[in-house]
Amino acid sequence: MGTIMKKIMIIDDDQLFLNLLTDEISEHYPNLEILAFDNALQGLAHITTDLDLLLLDLEMPELDGGKLLAYATEKGLDCRRIIILSARDADYLHKCFPMGQCLAVLNKHDVRQKAVLDMIFDALQKKAEH
Repeated sequence: MGTIMKKIMIIDDDQLFLNLLTDEISEHYPNLEILAFDNALQGLAHITTDLDLLLLDLEMPELDGGKLLAYATEKGLDCRRIIILSARDADYLHKCFPMGQCLAVLNKHDVRQKAVLDMIFDALQKKAEH
């Protein structure tokens, strides 16, 4: 059984956060291929149905995460492969994105929610190994 790379795309206009997250994924999850965009319009063109995970920042100047989520699901990407990231609190996020609209909505600065993201990356890493 060979390793099959799993493809992750991250679209977030916060360059510092984007760099931290891509560096961490590269270091800890070698079987995950990362496409990272700090510009929503650039990222939009690369959203395809073969993504294993799509991480979208909710608040971005050109296109917000909600519009990107709608675009991705219209293109045929399974909503269970999409995570919305935001600096807002979880209650606000859950009102904006009811259960079932995407895999998860996470506060990107909350350590406990970061642990959830790590669990998802772990699961993808394991799938790539089998």
